[in-house]
Amino acid sequence: MDRLRAMEVFVEVVRKNGFARAADALETSPANVTRIISDLESHLGTRLLNRSSRKMSLTESGEALYERAKSIVEEMVEVEAIASSAAMQPRGLLRINAPLSFGVLHLAPLWPKFKAAYPEVELDIALIDRVVDIVEEGYDLAIRISRVGSTAHAARKLATSHNIVCASPDYIRKHGAPSVPADLAGHNCIVYSYSPTADEWNFLDEKGHSHPVKVPYSMRTNNGDTARSAALAGAGVIWQPSFIVGQDLQAGRLVQLLPGFRLPDIDVLAMYPSRRHLSAKVRVMIDFLVEEFRDVPPWDADN
Repeated sequence: MDRLRAMEVFVEVVRKNGFARAADALETSPANVTRIISDLESHLGTRLLNRSSRKMSLTESGEALYERAKSIVEEMVEVEAIASSAAMQPRGLLRINAPLSFGVLHLAPLWPKFKAAYPEVELDIALIDRVVDIVEEGYDLAIRISRVGSTAHAARKLATSHNIVCASPDYIRKHGAPSVPADLAGHNCIVYSYSPTADEWNFLDEKGHSHPVKVPYSMRTNNGDTARSAALAGAGVIWQPSFIVGQDLQAGRLVQLLPGFRLPDIDVLAMYPSRRHLSAKVRVMIDFLVEEFRDVPPWDADN
């Protein structure tokens, strides 16, 4: 038995002083109202209403229950109104997880603009490179950099980023540039430890043929900016997304290697637990990010 529904029906029967009038107010049948009241009385083990064909009155138990049940039903109506308002109006705490480098470079400049548009939304931004469990760790939204997306959560694509193999001009002068992926076996490489294929880089040629190569590495790091800094200093060859190295490539601080080959692109995704009952604060944030990244991403503007 749905006890909250039974309380609601009981209160309406008393308010309307009749089963038929309560049924009309609740948009159900008198027979259904009768059944619910009978079930409630059976559940409580006491009669709540004295009823005859002409008159209905509360028993002593019914009077005691009515006062409490009326408060519960009224409070539930108020709670539903608050929840409905929150679903319609963007407000409240919005917890977002994003990768560190992407969050600093490309999301941080957007937050003031979002706050100006939605001042009642409180942002809690956590920049973490590992893949978090959105539900278990209590996030409303996560920005993911992914080649495969997620089957566990809903997602909207924000942008695409290219994976680029590059090195500094100084490194290339000293060590030369590889002509084919297999040449990387003779170079110093800097690998990203969170990648499932950290030291195995799988290139595709112009015909789509695969060219995997296991690269020797002198350094591992779980942060793309650390790899970028090492490459800028001439320490080795890196494979990083264009959203990290795009400006360096545009400025000539880094040089793309192996131009006849490419690594699979990656998507920037806004991921959230479910498409059902999406709160207003999550919905407007997703729409905001989609709009901000609608044009050519800034990291690929001149590439």
